[in-house]
Amino acid sequence: MNSEGKLGAKAQIDFHCLDSENCDGVVKFNLAEICDEDFQAVCPKCHRAYELDEALRDKLSRMMKLVAAIRDAEDILGDSSVAVTVAGAKEVKIPYALLLTRLNTLITLNFGDKKVDFHLWIEPSSPETFR
Repeated sequence: MNSEGKLGAKAQIDFHCLDSENCDGVVKFNLAEICDEDFQAVCPKCHRAYELDEALRDKLSRMMKLVAAIRDAEDILGDSSVAVTVAGAKEVKIPYALLLTRLNTLITLNFGDKKVDFHLWIEPSSPETFR
């Protein structure tokens, strides 16, 4: 699957190498690459290879579909806001598109017998989002 064609943007996943006692590397890969049958993520420092089991691949594949759906709904999200109540019971509206570009997206999944935080980095939306 082509990440540019399906998502309309680059979406990268990264996580800290699971050999934390000996390695401080960050394993990075393009989210669309998980669809490749022979996909392996490799730590750039210690060269440890990670194979994703079917359940993890499925979850990341669904995450990719979610990113694509958000991209597809960009015109709707440009008109949407999240309201936050602040001191004095005043409501502040934050454009949803602004939240998508300013918040770090994490997904915590089981990787073998460990819970691992996967960071999701998505190429910024088009300038039209902030009309």
